[in-house]
Amino acid sequence: MARNDSLETGELTDTSFYILLSLVEARHGYLIMQNIEELTDGGFSIGPASMYTTIKKLLSAELIEQYGDGKGKRKTYIATDKGLKLLEKDIKRREQMIFHAKQVLNQKGDRLG
Repeated sequence: MARNDSLETGELTDTSFYILLSLVEARHGYLIMQNIEELTDGGFSIGPASMYTTIKKLLSAELIEQYGDGKGKRKTYIATDKGLKLLEKDIKRREQMIFHAKQVLNQKGDRLG
């Protein structure tokens, strides 16, 4: 299935996941990017073009909404209840993926502890 269909299937890409996670609190674009860098200790970063493309998709899917009056240059966003529910669902999905991976690799010689 194409990456563009991931929101329709209820799954988040890594970029969508981190943006939505960052928007548990209201933030504008630069703070979203900064928060993701801090959360991941620099292990994951999102450029402005990718971030704003993803924000448009999240807005369209009603997973986030604009916060405040929207005046000025910086638009601030926050996760909706629908977005928070999807985030929780996706966290459980990712936990299951990790569980399965550890199970398989542990059968091959206890490579993961």
